[in-house]
Amino acid sequence: MHPDRPADHDRYRAILLFGPPGVGKGTQGTRLGTEDGFVHLATGDIFRSLDKDSPEGREFMQYSGQGLLVPDDLTIRIWSKHVAGLVASGRYDPQREVLVLDGMPRTPSQAEALRAHIEPLGIIHLVVPDVDEMVRRIIKRGRDSGRHDDTDESIVRRRFEEYQEKTAPVIHCYDTRLIHDVDATGTIDEVFDLVRSTVARMVEAGARSA
Repeated sequence: MHPDRPADHDRYRAILLFGPPGVGKGTQGTRLGTEDGFVHLATGDIFRSLDKDSPEGREFMQYSGQGLLVPDDLTIRIWSKHVAGLVASGRYDPQREVLVLDGMPRTPSQAEALRAHIEPLGIIHLVVPDVDEMVRRIIKRGRDSGRHDDTDESIVRRRFEEYQEKTAPVIHCYDTRLIHDVDATGTIDEVFDLVRSTVARMVEAGARSA
């Protein structure tokens, strides 16, 4: 995959990753980000990389330090400043690279605000036909990694409920023609093969419409 073509000079070309907790968004996004022409951006990583003494960092800590959700306008501001920094430092070239967004947008208002910043080439919707199997997988992962919050089945199931209530509706903010369901119940390699081939078709379609 090599998505060379000039980007819209006002917006960044992007692939969006959606899916419930534990479905593998981070794993698949990281792998896709190693492919030539793609840059993986996880919102959690951006927050963790913030300079806590910067204006945005201090504002962020006012919320995260109390366990509160970061407001959408602050999230967008932090995200756009981070991307601008990647461009300025040469770590991201909008003219030849596509952003892979993991964990963004999380709300309809974020999706609306992002319209000024990104040109979605498509959405990879990682789906889990068998939620019980995914819950078992998360619990096993939690036991193996020592992440105790992932070993409590009631907590894990509540995360799925919250995803369905709060985050899943975000996907409806986009044209259905951009959405591509990918079964996430296979092995990491099997799922990545599906993701990779789907993204290749997205990029090709984007190039034809340019």
